[in-house]
Amino acid sequence: MVKLFGGLALILVLVGLALGAIGAALFDTDPFIPLPEVHLAPQQVVTVGGFTITNTLLSAWLTTIVVVLLFGLGSRSIKMVPGRLQGFVEMFLEAIYNFIKGVAGEKFARPFFPILATMFIFVAFNAWMALLPIYPTIGFTADGQHEITTHLLRSAGTDINMPLALAVISFLFAEIWGFKAHGFGYLKEFFRGPNPLDTFIGIIELLSHFIRLISFTFRLFGNMLAGEIVLGMMTFLLVFLVPLAFYGLELLVGGVQALIFMGLTLVFTVMAVASHGDHEEEHSEAGSH
Repeated sequence: MVKLFGGLALILVLVGLALGAIGAALFDTDPFIPLPEVHLAPQQVVTVGGFTITNTLLSAWLTTIVVVLLFGLGSRSIKMVPGRLQGFVEMFLEAIYNFIKGVAGEKFARPFFPILATMFIFVAFNAWMALLPIYPTIGFTADGQHEITTHLLRSAGTDINMPLALAVISFLFAEIWGFKAHGFGYLKEFFRGPNPLDTFIGIIELLSHFIRLISFTFRLFGNMLAGEIVLGMMTFLLVFLVPLAFYGLELLVGGVQALIFMGLTLVFTVMAVASHGDHEEEHSEAGSH
């Protein structure tokens, strides 16, 4: 049985090699799959009343609908002995909650959970759904062309507007909790007093908070776009079987990127909640010495 599956796998790899761009170059034939085009900007699908709907926006809407249906149906009728869907939803959410509680503690885990869990679920499911075959295969062709020039759906993570919007939410979430925990005393984090060194440190701290917007945006955007390019090129080059390994890798990358985004937001928020008190303790200890 192992030899049989090994033989079939080898045949598929060789067929994929022959049909792909590598085989086309060797045998002077046309590749089975056309060369993928990379579009940094989202593509317009339709305009409704002056509002432009892009393929990345449609993807974000589709992800939202799927997530709402999945978690809504899973929690619609709670049972003591959960079914498969309810069990999956409970296990998934409990894992996220325990992660947040492990970093923020019991006091902040519950109020932090809704926003942070939403971030993780949206980023992860958006990346995972982009691996579905409908994303690269359904679209529109330009006049006189046979290949798709505008895809109906494209991962929202490859549109820099979505990572930027999430970065803004992450930034505001941390800062709002900083003010909520310390009031206007939170500003002492950035305006530390007449000492030139403290003033310089405060300015650096203030800049670091705004730089998070850039780092959050381009980390998520770069990884999602790179994944799309790798999948497109591997499918173009080898067609069968081998690209499946990269699809599996992108499943992992999507989850990891969602975890990193949520985790960094969580850490920065915990720092915002605790930082003012920590600095006061440091100054008081320095004064006592």
